[in-house]
Amino acid sequence: MAAPLSLLLVVAVTIRAALNRSSLAELIAERVEVVSPITAWKRVIEGLALLDLGVSPYSGDVFHETPLIIYLFHFLVDYAEITFMLADVITAVALYVAMKDFNKQVFRKQKFSLEAERYPADCLELIRSPTEMFYIPLKVAMFYLLNPFTILSCVAKSTCGLNNAVLSLFVLTTIKGNVLLSAIFLCLATYQSIYPLTLCAPAMLYLMQHQYVPVNPRRAAFWWFVVQYLFMYLGSLFVIVCLSFFLLGSWDFLPSVYGFILSVPDLTPNIGLFWYFFAEMFEHFRLFFLCVFQINVFFYTVPLCIKLKDQPVFLMFMQLAVISIFKSYPTVGDTALYLAFLPVWSHLHRFLRNIFLVSCVLLACSALFPVLWHLWIYAGSANSNFYYAITLLFNVAQILLVSDYFYAFLRREHHLTAGLYLKKKDGSEATLVLK
Repeated sequence: MAAPLSLLLVVAVTIRAALNRSSLAELIAERVEVVSPITAWKRVIEGLALLDLGVSPYSGDVFHETPLIIYLFHFLVDYAEITFMLADVITAVALYVAMKDFNKQVFRKQKFSLEAERYPADCLELIRSPTEMFYIPLKVAMFYLLNPFTILSCVAKSTCGLNNAVLSLFVLTTIKGNVLLSAIFLCLATYQSIYPLTLCAPAMLYLMQHQYVPVNPRRAAFWWFVVQYLFMYLGSLFVIVCLSFFLLGSWDFLPSVYGFILSVPDLTPNIGLFWYFFAEMFEHFRLFFLCVFQINVFFYTVPLCIKLKDQPVFLMFMQLAVISIFKSYPTVGDTALYLAFLPVWSHLHRFLRNIFLVSCVLLACSALFPVLWHLWIYAGSANSNFYYAITLLFNVAQILLVSDYFYAFLRREHHLTAGLYLKKKDGSEATLVLK
């Protein structure tokens, strides 16, 4: 598999290099679907200019990235294109290796269940074959590297690509079972954008299963592991925040980065749900609805953990999708990361109900984003309602996609225990209803 992966990497880097040298690069870097007020490269450059002048980059309302990012590019600004291409390569390779290990674990668990005769006889057709699973890691890397959303983010030099690299390394180290590195990379991801905090739960669930710690709150071993992981996670976060303070010499970055993410003061249009809603909001209702919108990202963590406690990798996929949809300043790069996981769940296709419709809607919305933006901003023949309608439809399609995979996953798990062809007491065929 090394040769196909190497060829894929060469093709992906060549496409990015060609687009970086084309006249489209400047146009892509201005697209509101690709960059946000946080991840825009133009703002990083302005922050670097302020830093070179001896002024805090957070003194104005321009730069909202973390101090480590600005100090990273203080040394690598001349190699920015290579840095962002390397970030995409790291993400793809990390996901490739992670899914390769995950597939081995799934196959081993499946083989053990077959030998123990835990599966009903009529559901053997649901069992995944080694041939089917062999190419999944390569497909995951391909889905990420050749996804137009990822390519656009890389060409625009959106710092979302760096966030994705950190998240992919977190997924890799978690699946490898390395507790310390998992906590460190999760801490880095949280330091970048707060929302990956919700990935703490699936990481702990997976690592507990990997180390044969009982996932039972009544057991002392459970709480001891939770305390250990949180100590490493919070300790790493404390060290990074203190390092940021020593680099910058002040705490200005806290309100400028995290306050900006949580309070959403910049209502520049994007593919998210916040901007239009709060542009139309009366000021005295703003705080209440801001809390509601922000809590929405974290709200699904507990019910999903309860339902998927035995399937932490699928839970991780669900959490990444929820973050991508409901965060305050999303870009297409965030969407690309969780879409890369879809080949891992290819065995669920027979149970998906709306995949064709949702795929068509996502493709249509992607094509209509620049059209409606042009009609609104340049032609003047449309207004913000048109653009928000397409962003709303895009997010509804994502929610339907994730819900469909969730339903398909639960249905397959049910069939693996109850049988594929369900019967009523009178012998007639039964219909499975998800409540």
